[in-house]
Amino acid sequence: MKTFFALASICASASAFAPAANSAVETRLFDKINNKIDLDSPKVATMDKLSNGDKKVYCRCWQSGTFPLCDGSHMAHNKETGDNVGPLIVSVDKAE
Repeated sequence: MKTFFALASICASASAFAPAANSAVETRLFDKINNKIDLDSPKVATMDKLSNGDKKVYCRCWQSGTFPLCDGSHMAHNKETGDNVGPLIVSVDKAE
């Protein structure tokens, strides 16, 4: 019986240091990234063509009002969340 109480005491002490199952970090891992673009679609995919000399700046934060192009919304997102996301910048050299 003493062994049982000793074991129960050790388990109770160890669980006090274990993270809570519903911690903010754990919950955040399962949040959706896209909360506004084409929500009825099973997958949001965009195809675009660039010509010689073109440069486009694409959104990676899913907050842009001009999605798939970046409108700088990531700056407010980063300030609010502490994130460091930025756009994808794609350019094609001019033909010579």
